[in-house]
Amino acid sequence: MSYVDARDPDGFSIGRWPDWSFWKNPPDRPGARGRGPVALTAATGLASLALIPRAVGIAHGAAPPLRTSCAVGFLACYVVGCVLAPWYGPMALRRGRVVIVVVMFLLGSAPAVFLASPSYLTDLTFALAIGLMLLPLRHALLLGLVTVLGQIVWMRLARGEVAWAQVAVLVGVTAALGTVFALSFTIGHLRAAREQVKRLAVHQERERVARDMHDILGHTLSAMTVRLGLTRRVLESSGDVALAVGQVTELETMARTALTDVRATVSGYRTLSLDSELAGARMALAAAGVRAELPAATDAVRPELREVFGYVVREAVTNVLRHSDAERCTVRVGPDWVEVADNGGTGGGACAGNGLTGLTERLAAVSGTLEHGPAPGGGFRVLARGPAPALRPAPSGEAGAR
Repeated sequence: MSYVDARDPDGFSIGRWPDWSFWKNPPDRPGARGRGPVALTAATGLASLALIPRAVGIAHGAAPPLRTSCAVGFLACYVVGCVLAPWYGPMALRRGRVVIVVVMFLLGSAPAVFLASPSYLTDLTFALAIGLMLLPLRHALLLGLVTVLGQIVWMRLARGEVAWAQVAVLVGVTAALGTVFALSFTIGHLRAAREQVKRLAVHQERERVARDMHDILGHTLSAMTVRLGLTRRVLESSGDVALAVGQVTELETMARTALTDVRATVSGYRTLSLDSELAGARMALAAAGVRAELPAATDAVRPELREVFGYVVREAVTNVLRHSDAERCTVRVGPDWVEVADNGGTGGGACAGNGLTGLTERLAAVSGTLEHGPAPGGGFRVLARGPAPALRPAPSGEAGAR
């Protein structure tokens, strides 16, 4: 659970509650250093170096035994609080954080009150550090200012003078501890952000592989299915073994090409050519008995759009083979657009599945758009447009190269 205000998650504000959720040990990395070792080591070291010597000094003081015992007892509880507060505080809710800070201040100031010694308020530096860790910065700074002013006023009233060295210790140690917590906070969030970037990179790579696998295998398997059906009909009707062997040979070539494409996709080195996709579309449509009207040349297409338009042709023709009962498929191209239309009754992709979604993502990567839906004269149409610096020609007004 995050305790950061929802106004601007990425911005800094002195009124924001610090989010220490990254101190939790990640479930997938049980050996990672989380809040436990860091909090226990830091708090135990600080308490043993400063508070335990203070308890020894109080025990050997001239105060009455009862007051001395109470002061030492509160100081012992304060030491325990210095160890437990960094453990439970960062994961507590806001009200719990406030309670922890209040309890720490009560325990830390109790020896000074029992022994009537304002110099002991210097030990509140640990409580102030916990406040800097758990509270919004503006509240923690106000709390520190009140503590310093309270010690100065008490010293002036009780002794007539101020021990500025002790006040300086209170301010200096608190600032040092606050700096340590700020660095830990910043480093922790940077590490969390780095892990998030890694997860996003893995997710994007998975999406890329899934999209490319769908594109290459969908088209190839559709074409292979058509050729297998043709081979079966040849064997059942005429028994022309030579023709069937020719179809099987082409199937073997297609399978080898698909295997090469899969390997190239996984390694990230696969590229498509609009001309090769048009040639493959001509063969696949002819095998399915669909009359293909394709452009004779693609010189007018801008070079930076040839690859993504190759994906458009591949996916649109695959949808014609899979879902359409079309008798004719037309492909037209322009400098920054490509159109694939058929006259099928069901449409060559009436449902925006993974293929059309993948095409939309590919075109968005080059600032292009994808339109698909029923064609004006019947059938289905897919129209992809790339970014054009000038007014793009209207596809419906151009005959296109056939």
